[in-house]
Amino acid sequence: MHAVGIVAAAGSGLRLGAELPKALVTLDGRPLVVWAVESLRAGGVAEVVVAVPAPQRAAFVAVLPADVHVVVGGDTRTASVRAALAAAREHADAVLVHDAARPLTPPAVVARVLDALAAGARAVVPVLPVVDTTVVVDAEGVVTADVPRSPLRRVQTPQGFDRATLVEAYGRAHGAAAEFTDDASVVRAAGIPVHTVAGDERAAKITVAHDLALAELQVAQGVA
Repeated sequence: MHAVGIVAAAGSGLRLGAELPKALVTLDGRPLVVWAVESLRAGGVAEVVVAVPAPQRAAFVAVLPADVHVVVGGDTRTASVRAALAAAREHADAVLVHDAARPLTPPAVVARVLDALAAGARAVVPVLPVVDTTVVVDAEGVVTADVPRSPLRRVQTPQGFDRATLVEAYGRAHGAAAEFTDDASVVRAAGIPVHTVAGDERAAKITVAHDLALAELQVAQGVA
């Protein structure tokens, strides 16, 4: 199976307290986007396309391997993935969409997604169980109901798709209502079942400074 990895790296670093795009923030001396690309490749992805902010395209090109295809993303995650998907080579069998903000994703997670696609799934996401008590609250913050945890899962990336399936799903998604939070939502909206494989706690998303500090600690301790 020939897989193309798409890395969404056009997000800002505002919540992280950075003055540059989050994907260019360094972890143990290397930009987050470099970690994400290396994770995809180590897991079995043949080629990678990275969607970046237009003003910093040169900065991304400078830190990424020469064979990584860098494209300008859009104002939203969906727009960025659209741009990268259009740039991906059509001979690819599968597409894995990954967040640059998940730098410590183990290659084994990538491999599990690829294996599920090779076994016939058209869409696959890595997931983790919800371990905290989860509740519903009203507008005043008062708890109104408990949510059973057993069927709930936390979704991670990379999310894998049969290439034709993802292209078709994005072709059906148009307008403001089509701004989904992830690619699995785009595919589900097209009526395509999404399968799951085991995720990994190390694939946590870096959003705020505390997340980056934890990632630095993991690397220092050799946990990553």
